[in-house]
Amino acid sequence: MGRLHDQMKMDLELKNYSDRTKGCYLACMRSFALYFGRSPKEMGDEQIREYLYYLMKDKKASQSVINQTYSALKFFYETTLERQWNSLKIPRAKTRKRLPVVLSKQEVQSIFSVTSNLKHRAILMTIYSGGLRVSEAAHLKVADVDSTRMTIHVRGKGDKDRYTLLGKRTLEILRVYWKVYRPDEWLFPGTILAEPINVSSIQKTFKKSLHKAGIKKAASVHTLRHSFATHLLQGGTDLYYIQRFLGHSAASTTSIYLHITGKDLGKIKSPIDLIADDDKPDL
Repeated sequence: MGRLHDQMKMDLELKNYSDRTKGCYLACMRSFALYFGRSPKEMGDEQIREYLYYLMKDKKASQSVINQTYSALKFFYETTLERQWNSLKIPRAKTRKRLPVVLSKQEVQSIFSVTSNLKHRAILMTIYSGGLRVSEAAHLKVADVDSTRMTIHVRGKGDKDRYTLLGKRTLEILRVYWKVYRPDEWLFPGTILAEPINVSSIQKTFKKSLHKAGIKKAASVHTLRHSFATHLLQGGTDLYYIQRFLGHSAASTTSIYLHITGKDLGKIKSPIDLIADDDKPDL
């Protein structure tokens, strides 16, 4: 793409997109250009439709890949080329909503118990304690842990800072961890101390502990975040606070946990049972 690649990259940076999103969007545009062997500037609605259909039917790409490609193309044509995007002619594929996997409190505890490495256990407990994304946990700094207010300062997606919970048990293990490892800037440094731990290292640690604990669920590190929200909701925490802890901008994103917990369904009465029962049928 040459000049267009540099122009799109600049647009993404000006809008403060994350490094990961920038890389994915640019890769999507390179693949689009290579498929047709032409500059994206020379193409339009018909080629976009054809390419998305190719990803869906021929390449059997996942829904997330298709949606990511759609977003990349839309950004490029709307922002970089300043063209109008015809959402009627180029519809976004409807996403199938699936309920996330959730671990029970006992399963979460069993994962902690089998994680013998102190640093690894501290990381997993911190993720669950505050409902963190794995990248957020990797980029925590020592100064982000506030033992006075019992909070964790999180630098979330899209540079949206927030505060979440620091559990007493988490604080205890972090104090032991600090005495042993003495981290300086990054709370969980990588093999190079001046850099944060690699996200893939945390993911591998979790998978190893999951297997060791004998849990068969298709869980990932992110499942600890889902479990955090679900367990808070089951404990009676208002959905508004859970939304703030998770850093969700929309309440609709957080409301998925209502479907998982079935919260208070047993306490909700049908309106028919609120009507005076003066006319009981004869048996």
